[in-house]
Amino acid sequence: MKVIVIVALSSAGIYLMIAHGLTLLGPIQEPKDQATDLNFNQMEISEEQVPELETYEARDDIELSYRHYPSEADQILILLHGSGYHSRYLAPLADHLAETGVATVYTPNIRGHGPNPENRGQVNYIGQLEDDLDDLIDGVKTEYPDQEVILGGHSSGGGTVIRYAGGDPEHDFSGYLLMAPYIHHNSEVYNSESGWANVSLPRMIGLSMLNQVGLSYLNGQFVISFNMPEVYRDGTETLRYDYRLQTSMHPRSDYQSDIDRLDKETLVVAGSDDESFHAGAYEDVFASNDLVDVSILDALSHFSVLRDQEAQEVMSEWLNE
Repeated sequence: MKVIVIVALSSAGIYLMIAHGLTLLGPIQEPKDQATDLNFNQMEISEEQVPELETYEARDDIELSYRHYPSEADQILILLHGSGYHSRYLAPLADHLAETGVATVYTPNIRGHGPNPENRGQVNYIGQLEDDLDDLIDGVKTEYPDQEVILGGHSSGGGTVIRYAGGDPEHDFSGYLLMAPYIHHNSEVYNSESGWANVSLPRMIGLSMLNQVGLSYLNGQFVISFNMPEVYRDGTETLRYDYRLQTSMHPRSDYQSDIDRLDKETLVVAGSDDESFHAGAYEDVFASNDLVDVSILDALSHFSVLRDQEAQEVMSEWLNE
C-alpha cells in the first residue's frame, strides 16, 4: 500500500512540475506590426456612425462601457465584438439595424477591452464575461421591460455567445445571431494559417493541466497575442489576453455540447472569403442543432460581413421574422 501511495504522489508531483514548467517557461510572442490576412481597412468608420460611450455598473462595482443605438423597434439586439479591438467597429451593422427600425442595439465593450479598461486583456475569473453580460441585460430589461432580447456576436464575440448559451444562462433570449463565430482551435472551422493570433501552446497546455486539478493561481498569465499593423492601431486595441479572458471568450472544449444548447432560433452568417475561418465548415459544425440556419455569402471577408448590404439585409430579414 505504501508503495502505491508513494508512486501516486510521485506521479502527481511530476505532473505538477511539467504543468508549471510549461506555464512559466512557455514564451508568448509580442504582437507583430505587420500585415496579416485580415483586411483591417474594413474597420474604418466615420465618427458620425459611432455613439458616445455610456456605462453600467457590474456586480463587482466596476463601470463597464457600451454604445447604445436607439430605435422604434420592438426588440433588442445585444451585439458582442471580437478579439483585439472593441465595440466601435460594429457601428455599421448596429447603426443600420437601428436606423431601419429592425432593432435597438447595444454594443458593450467586453471587460478588458476599450479605451480605458481597468486591466487591459485580463479578467478576474473564467466566466466573468457571462456575469457582466447578465448585469448589462438586467439594465436593458429595466429600460425595455416588454421587449424581447436577441444575443449576437462577431468572431470571438460569437464564441462568447455560444459559451453563454452552453452554460447556465441567467436570462432567456428570443434568438441568437452569430457572425463568423469563433468555435474552437480543434474544430474544422479554425484556420491556423490566418496570421492573426500568436498562441503560446505551452502556456495554454500547462494552465489547462493546472486547472484540471483545481489550481488557478497562474491564470493571469498572458497566453495569446494578436498581430495588428501599426497604421491601424489607435491605443484602444487589446493585443494580449490572459488565460482567463481567452477561455471566457470561446466555447468550451466540448464545443459541440455548447452548440447543441443554443435553444432558440439561431442564424450563422459568414463570408465565403473569410480570412480567419474556414466558412465552408460551419454547416457541418452546426448540423446537429435543428434550430440553427447557416448562411454563407459569396466573396465576403471576415469584417465585410458586418457592413455589406446583402449581409445586412439577410440579418435584417431574419431579425424581422
